[in-house]
Amino acid sequence: MKENTIVSLADSNYFELLNELIDSIRQLENSKNIGICILDAGLNEDQLDILKNKVDHIKKAEWDIKVDDAKIKGREWLKSQVSRAFIPKYFPDYKKYLWIDCDAWVQDWNSIELFFEACEGGKLGITQTMTPGYRIMSKVSWVFGKLAIIKSQNFKHAIKSKIPLDKARKLAFAPHINIGVFSLEKDSKCWEVWQNNLKKTLAHGQIFGSEQLAINISVYIDEIETEFLPHNCNWLVSNLMPKFDTQKKIFVEPYLPNNKIGIIHLASGIWQNGKDMRADDSIKVSIKSLDGTNSIKSLRFGKN
Repeated sequence: MKENTIVSLADSNYFELLNELIDSIRQLENSKNIGICILDAGLNEDQLDILKNKVDHIKKAEWDIKVDDAKIKGREWLKSQVSRAFIPKYFPDYKKYLWIDCDAWVQDWNSIELFFEACEGGKLGITQTMTPGYRIMSKVSWVFGKLAIIKSQNFKHAIKSKIPLDKARKLAFAPHINIGVFSLEKDSKCWEVWQNNLKKTLAHGQIFGSEQLAINISVYIDEIETEFLPHNCNWLVSNLMPKFDTQKKIFVEPYLPNNKIGIIHLASGIWQNGKDMRADDSIKVSIKSLDGTNSIKSLRFGKN
């Protein structure tokens, strides 16, 4: 019996990305000892047949917290904003869980090992959305002279979700946490804290982003024990493009020492002429190489 598992979710529109994530995991030798579990938020029968030969378990995602139909509007894929906070309910036979969004893929197994190590003792293993090279951390609108309005994603979402002002202010300048890749043990107390905060954010706020706001509250307000991992464990390419090592044929961090990126995450998309690379695998962009040249490449797994 496999002790630990990687979990993801997709609907039929994101199947190709999910399939690439699974292939990126299975190409690595160490993956044979790790389970892969999938939450189905609207996959079709043909897609499910393909997945059954690649993964260990598939379960239908549910609305684990009741949400008004008026908010859902038929968008069943939004179950991802709720069900990931209840993973042990779906797949109870594992000790540790590593969630990876289906628009991410694995390039280096070291990041997987770090996540499973990070969550030992009930801690949350996760990354913050910050790293050397980020040029903008907060958006600022200058009103007059030295007077400015500072826009914070956490603060904006907290206010919309009717989180008390004192807590929203505390979140305002905390480094934002991306929930697209995280790890937790089955018996961690963090699950309950996160679920309780998710109920609050869903009650008044929008569905999309509710679980991310809830985990930020859990970390910065409730102060759950957290192990923050290097950004190359969840590299958000929309925030900072990687470089490419032409000799080793791998994507690396753009600044010295140019560490190998473990998990490449396409959250928010890479856009070209109004098209998103996540939806169109023909899209390629210019990537700087370590040797000083530029390469035209896709950032999706197996598309170069």
